Order: sequence, then structure tokens, then C-alpha cells
Amino acid sequence: MKNIFPHSLISILCLFAICSCQRKMADACCAPTMQAKNKSTVLTCKLSTKELQDRKMTVLASLKKQMLERKELSNGYAFKFGGSDNVLNELTEFIKSERECCDFFTFNLSISGDKSEIWLELTGVEGAKNFITDELGL
Repeated sequence: MKNIFPHSLISILCLFAICSCQRKMADACCAPTMQAKNKSTVLTCKLSTKELQDRKMTVLASLKKQMLERKELSNGYAFKFGGSDNVLNELTEFIKSERECCDFFTFNLSISGDKSEIWLELTGVEGAKNFITDELGL
């Protein structure tokens, strides 16, 4: 009868080495790249000062007047609005324009079916929260 223990041990060690190597390669390849990208992300609006001021005077001013509540989140804010179709249209226009100029934001809309309220979560990468208050005034 043959002793298969040495072959099994070698196979297990090889498998362990391959898995360990793949894990290290994935960590070295992926994780630092994502961190570097997040750390080097520059938070700037792509609109000129005139365009931004015009928007602040119209869309942002209107949204501020209609805001019912503001909740602080770890990486941004949640804003509560009335649930009318007009508010929904205004919020979607705001999101469309902000996506073009501030691609570091993440937008989540929660819309009640009975039209009682709409919540907009405006979040993003590190620094986005300050940008929301400093640059958008929200």
C-alpha cells in the first residue's frame, strides 16, 4: 500500500500558497488603487462662477424654501420636502444638473406613494459633506 500523505501534504501546501498569493495580488492591485482614487478626488464644481450663482438664485433658493427637514448623515445630508409632483420635478432637475457638474455626489430619492413627502439623500466621497454646506448652502 502506498503512502499518499506526502503527496497530499504537498498538494495542500501548493493550494494554500496559490490562494495566499492571489489574495495578496488582489489586495495590492485593487485596494490601494481605490484608496488613492478616493484620496486624490478633487471636489470641484464644473460650472463657472456665473452659472453657479444663477443656479443658487433659482433652483437652490427654491429648494431651500421648500425644505421641511434636514438630517445629518455620516457622508452627507438627507433633506425632506413635500411630496407634490412640482417638488419632485424640481428635485429631479436639480439632480440632473448636479450630476453634470459634481460627479462625486450620490443621489437617493425616497418618494412616498401618497405624495406626502420626498426625501433626497445627497452624499458622496470624503469632503462632499462640507461641499454641500459650503458651496451649495444646503
